[in-house]
Amino acid sequence: MTPWTLIDIERAIRSSWGVDTCAPEDLGRWHPGNPARGQCGVVAMVLNDLLGGELMMGEVHVDGVRTDLHWWNRFAGGVEIDLTREQFDACEQVGPGRPVARPERPGRLQGEYELLRGRVLAALAAGARAREHGRSPVAAAAR
Repeated sequence: MTPWTLIDIERAIRSSWGVDTCAPEDLGRWHPGNPARGQCGVVAMVLNDLLGGELMMGEVHVDGVRTDLHWWNRFAGGVEIDLTREQFDACEQVGPGRPVARPERPGRLQGEYELLRGRVLAALAAGARAREHGRSPVAAAAR
């Protein structure tokens, strides 16, 4: 197996986002100009599937009122990676996170999670095949 890079993983995740992988409560705010909107829960679980670590959860506040929850990942040594932080407007503040136990199943986001996970794994496989044949993994992922 060809090893993946962090760039490969991030590219595969970002290229796999869509309105169909968005959390239902964020559908009204999702658009192609902000494809990260509503993706945090499923992205954090897929990244956890690939790399392990802990799931982190923080509250989102607007004018001091909690409006949502946000999810990201923490790895060994306390390194935190958040591939969806850019979804928030300037008025939305994400509070400090706390580690939470990974649920056995994604629950209400099962369909979105399975769809995103399948797309990400397919993109990673296509990139690995391209690299093995001396082609650009970027071009392979775009197919």
